[in-house]
Amino acid sequence: MGLAFFGLTSDTAQETRLALFTQIHQIIFYGKGGYDWHTIYNMPIWLRRFTFKQISDYYLEEKSSYENKKGNKTMIDSNGKVNTPEFAKMSHQIRQPAKYK
Repeated sequence: MGLAFFGLTSDTAQETRLALFTQIHQIIFYGKGGYDWHTIYNMPIWLRRFTFKQISDYYLEEKSSYENKKGNKTMIDSNGKVNTPEFAKMSHQIRQPAKYK
């Protein structure tokens, strides 16, 4: 018989603990040094969830803008042929023979 303390039972304690530590890790890792472990662990739950959501939204928006960027060129085309970078094509046009006096 598991006693429920605010809905936490011995069956769900391990999952809840894993979710908490995963969220703390992701805030610290994706926050790029803006937070330390103790600050996030002691943060009120509502504020930690808000911070996590803001970081998640930022990276999702960044991902979608990267994928939707027009003119995104890759080094390999759909046929598997390696494309020559534009700057390499132009370098032959810009080069001028050296002039010595």
